[in-house]
Amino acid sequence: MSQKPDISDDQIAAAVLSYGIQLSEDQASRIRAYIGILLKWNGLISLTTIVDPSEIVARHFGESMFLASILPVENCRLADVGSGGGFPGLALKILCQDLQVVLIESNKKKCAFLSEVIRSLDLRKVEVLPQRFEEIRPDHGFTDIVTARAVGGFPALLKWAKNALAPRGHIALWVGGEDTTKISNTSGWNWQPAIRLPESQRRFILVGRPLP
Repeated sequence: MSQKPDISDDQIAAAVLSYGIQLSEDQASRIRAYIGILLKWNGLISLTTIVDPSEIVARHFGESMFLASILPVENCRLADVGSGGGFPGLALKILCQDLQVVLIESNKKKCAFLSEVIRSLDLRKVEVLPQRFEEIRPDHGFTDIVTARAVGGFPALLKWAKNALAPRGHIALWVGGEDTTKISNTSGWNWQPAIRLPESQRRFILVGRPLP
């Protein structure tokens, strides 16, 4: 059984409004159930340092879903590298029902958590790969979007993403200011101007695509 988080569906919907997200009743209800599972598992394995339900909604769900206002994700294939607690991959899946998601996570216990969320929330077209991304040899065109949040090792990740992305595909990175500058200077990529996350001064989403 998951815990019942001390937050209502209406409060969840209100918490993501500043990110440009309008949730349906079903989406808010799924997020509430997700938070309950997250808090239960967080006592067993380290999934998040944020335990206040309102902060979880804003920082994890709001910041993840904010990508949808920058990049069209509906009906795309998305590979989320280092999924951890399921952000941004599962948050975006809740927002965009037709999104096909592959969650790449090397920690087996975190994979078990992700599988429970997928099962409990009845999410379809979601796959969990219990591997490091470096171990996956994707065919070209494996995915339309690669996402990574709070993941280091950017040179290796960018090299992998270049091979994995379909033509006209994008990578989206949730990064701090210093990493934004460093990554934007990476050759072989066309980067959009970094977009600051709402409610934050130091965190950004950086979106790029490989040069032909």
